[in-house]
Amino acid sequence: MTESSPAQISSTQISSTQRTVFVLHVRPDRIDEYVEAHRNVWPEMLAALRSAGIRNYTIFRAGTTVFGYFEADNLEAAERHLAAQPVCSRWQDAMTGLLEERVADGGPRPLEQIFRLD
Repeated sequence: MTESSPAQISSTQISSTQRTVFVLHVRPDRIDEYVEAHRNVWPEMLAALRSAGIRNYTIFRAGTTVFGYFEADNLEAAERHLAAQPVCSRWQDAMTGLLEERVADGGPRPLEQIFRLD
């Protein structure tokens, strides 16, 4: 994925836990809507994330760029599970107009980790 690509993620193995980081670019005129949507994530979307094994999910904002972090024991299995959940497709469709690029139903791709201090 190129440096200017709107959706990128990083996944790093920590014993049996994988830490994953991603970045998305929100349309400047839609940032308030994006923030509000994430203050009110649909209960069924939260349930899908939990049932996929996603935990410690946090999104940070710098202007119209958002950075997400989450942990999972098996990122590939989590992505497959989420891609199979109809609510994930509905959520990504709802976010499409807010983001510069639609995110895949299984989630955005990981950023590459280049440094870690334990």
